Amino acid sequence: MLIDSGVIFGIDIAKGSSRAKELPRYAVAVLKEGEITQHKMVRLPHILKMVREEHPEYIAVDNIFELAPAKKELVRFLEKLPEGVRLVQVTGGLHKKSLLHLARENGLSFNQFDPNEEAETCARLASMGIGSEVSLFEDITKIKVSRARSLGRGGWSQNRYRRKVHGAVRERAREVEAILKKASKERGYSYDSRISKGFGGYVRAEFTVFAKRDQVPVGSGSTADAQVRVSSVVRDKIQYTSLKKLKRRPTIVGIDPGTTVGIAILSFEGELQLLKSIRGISHDEVVKLIAEYGKPAVVATDVTPTPGAVEKIRRSFNAVINTPSAEISSEEKIALGRLYGYSNDHERDSLAAALYAYRSYKNMFSRVEKKAPPHLDMDQIKLYVIQGASIGEAIEKVSGVPAPEKKPVEPPQVTDEDVEERKRKVAEKLKLKDSQISNLKDYVRELKKDLKAKDKRISKLELKLEKMREANHLEIRRDKEIEIRDHKISALKKDLRRSKKSLKRAHNDIRKLKQIRKMEIKGKGVPVKILPTFTREAILETKDRLGIKKGDIVFLEDASGGSTVTASMVVEMGVRAVITFSNVTYAAEDVFFRANMPLLKNVRIQRVDDLAVVDPDILQKALDEWEKQAEIKRQEEKEKKLKHLVDEYRSERRRGLA
Repeated sequence: MLIDSGVIFGIDIAKGSSRAKELPRYAVAVLKEGEITQHKMVRLPHILKMVREEHPEYIAVDNIFELAPAKKELVRFLEKLPEGVRLVQVTGGLHKKSLLHLARENGLSFNQFDPNEEAETCARLASMGIGSEVSLFEDITKIKVSRARSLGRGGWSQNRYRRKVHGAVRERAREVEAILKKASKERGYSYDSRISKGFGGYVRAEFTVFAKRDQVPVGSGSTADAQVRVSSVVRDKIQYTSLKKLKRRPTIVGIDPGTTVGIAILSFEGELQLLKSIRGISHDEVVKLIAEYGKPAVVATDVTPTPGAVEKIRRSFNAVINTPSAEISSEEKIALGRLYGYSNDHERDSLAAALYAYRSYKNMFSRVEKKAPPHLDMDQIKLYVIQGASIGEAIEKVSGVPAPEKKPVEPPQVTDEDVEERKRKVAEKLKLKDSQISNLKDYVRELKKDLKAKDKRISKLELKLEKMREANHLEIRRDKEIEIRDHKISALKKDLRRSKKSLKRAHNDIRKLKQIRKMEIKGKGVPVKILPTFTREAILETKDRLGIKKGDIVFLEDASGGSTVTASMVVEMGVRAVITFSNVTYAAEDVFFRANMPLLKNVRIQRVDDLAVVDPDILQKALDEWEKQAEIKRQEEKEKKLKHLVDEYRSERRRGLA
């Protein structure tokens, strides 16, 4: 059975090992239009470059772990292959055959010590449809739409920036969903979505598409604010699918019906052809999918009686139904499916049903293979036997040659001596059987005695175990209580440290306030309370710490950034004057002027740590100077106001005369 495959790569390791530190070298045979081109001592990166240039249908090997040391590295290799390029293990899947044996079966010969000839043999076997496709990805694709940049700690425009980024994620997610809606209608697959909403849009959107990656028309990419990541879901275990799909071979199908339908298809050799679960699939679509993998000879379910949906599928193919005699336990299902691997309960149940059916026919398949001539179609003979024919009848149907009739054999003449001899032999056999029965009874008595002794020992050990459990339980409780107490002690120690720090700060503040008070009493200077910055937080903190009150002098260390709000807060405290060496905003200066609060600039002060004093004479002189300037400014404002009133009056007069 030749496959028109265009180009096929056969690969065999020539030097080194995939598990070695140094990259191994390979022999590559390129089969194109029946001609072989050999490439010797090629490294894997160069092979991938050749694959991207030639785009072969198959990459054929006799052992997939020659390409990668483990499953994780093999996944990376398959992710690098272009769409449509499939990896084939020509020696089969779980039940492998030797390459030499396969070559002889299919009329090929090669030198097994020559990697180039082995690579060519792999390519030619794959072209004949020999081998199994290696699948490491589920028929599920994950799409994640998320932010392309971090939001950071933020500032004044943080909310606007967050809204912009989340809005971009929402718009990109809607674009992806629109593409998926259209593609799902055209190609007949379904998808689920999960949205995480944020301020002004989406934080992220995740789509689970129940289709292969090459069937999903969405690619990875990113913009300034949003990014899309598309990836296939990796299987728990490697799946092998036979290449012989062009011939509709009989199959064993396991079905788990419901809203999500689980389908498992096995060949008569026990190789897994398909394992899939599909949500919301119709009966016709299930039948069409099963038919792609062959003609079902047996349709199996894991429950009794047969569900109506499974019976309907069975009638569609006129197959034999197979149900278990008793319900299959979850433990048995897990044990049955462990070798193949599965993704969910639906796949597990359908796989268990198919494997249970295969196990019930396995011995019959072995008898057929022993009795039937090797040149006949074994699958067809097995199919007839499943349908109720005997092995001989099935062979006759396939070969077209009737089985030879057996001639009746005349019974031999029996004499009295023969009868006596037979009686004697029977008596000897009976005597021997009696002796065996007596020995077995003695053995049973010994076993019962041993069993009783073991039961007694087990009882003692169980009692000892119970005491050990109780002691262990008490120890665990004690350790748990100690852990809780240690946690409480640690928390109390933290609280104590915080209290000590707070008390120390309070003592320092009291000491500083006493120093200020002493200066006031002695008349050596007028205390000045320092505001480090002209902000609301700094004003409140200084007020709580130093106690700003009515009549105090305040020094603004950094007056930049002041506003009408912060200036009003200082005015409301009723301070006597404000001293600063830096420029004050016009808005803050206007508030001070309107409140008749002196704003003194460049007044010399003496500073000690975060305390300061000003000479009373210098202060009074600065206040007098400010008062003069303020009076001049007030007169100017009055003149401006009067002039404005006169101008308005004249304007109204002109309008009245006109």
